[in-house]
Amino acid sequence: MNASSAPVASIGDAGRPGSTIPAATLLAAWRAFAVVFFSACALAEIMAVILFVGPERRLAARTEWLHRWCRFACRVLGIRVTTHGAMPRSGLLVCNHLSYLDIIVLSSIRPCIFVAKRDVAGWPLFGWLAHAAGTIFVNRQRPLATAFAVKRIHAAIATGLPVVLFPEGTSSDGSTVLPFKSSLLESAVQLRCPVAAGTVGYALDHDSVADEVCYWRDMTLVPHLLNLFFKREICSKCSFSYPKIRVGNRKEIARALRDEVVSMRL
Repeated sequence: MNASSAPVASIGDAGRPGSTIPAATLLAAWRAFAVVFFSACALAEIMAVILFVGPERRLAARTEWLHRWCRFACRVLGIRVTTHGAMPRSGLLVCNHLSYLDIIVLSSIRPCIFVAKRDVAGWPLFGWLAHAAGTIFVNRQRPLATAFAVKRIHAAIATGLPVVLFPEGTSSDGSTVLPFKSSLLESAVQLRCPVAAGTVGYALDHDSVADEVCYWRDMTLVPHLLNLFFKREICSKCSFSYPKIRVGNRKEIARALRDEVVSMRL
């Protein structure tokens, strides 16, 4: 991972008088190369690792692998992460959802399992990484598929690893927190496991976070990602509440958690 610092540091030379290539362009080119090349290396690594890991340790190995990769990705992409409160070590973590960067940021803090919509599985590069990391995919349009996802979430929580859920069901521009869908919180009701609330936010020096970082509306992945490569630095702040067992049915828990997330963003 330290090998990434030398090429990035040398990019500043391009901004000197007489240079024909803008520094931002070289930075973006280096980042694009690094993300594609090292993602391919990471996929090769996890394919080799799981062959030598027992079934009982396989999911933990996947989350640890993703944690290392995301820490590296944050360095390459210039994402500076700060936290308020501690990310839970087990149980369920529910967060607001702004971008695919949320997964990179949260996984860089602690190894965890993610729950994502089925569409992510088909994304170039990110979909492959999500599969390799043991992500639980949910097709919200099919009730039977949702019930199966709840069982998988139940099993993942039982391993003692933290499971991250984005109950808004989609990403937004961050101006508000969308209503929480309650179906996937059934595992918390059944297990009576600790549930923590979390928030993810971003800041840029000059540009609009809603337009440049958040991934929503009809945005397309590849152009959005390429645009991020030109940002010198992206600041991300994550806040976490203390995990506790929630009382009530899943709809009541969903409303209470949303209120908590909203209050944490203020």
